[in-house]
Amino acid sequence: MANPKRRHSKRRTGNRRAHDALKKPGLATCPDTGLPKLPHRVSPHTGKYKGREIIEVPET
Repeated sequence: MANPKRRHSKRRTGNRRAHDALKKPGLATCPDTGLPKLPHRVSPHTGKYKGREIIEVPET
């Protein structure tokens, strides 16, 4: 295995790690309830996707 001849500087290490931070997911709004949901997924509040009921959600 190849080993580094010199250690990387703090600046170079920091520049590499600049893109490692977690980003918030982009959210869409549910057309029925107006609550946020992940896009292209069934709404957990209504159980609908593209206007069709996919799963049954128990009433609370």
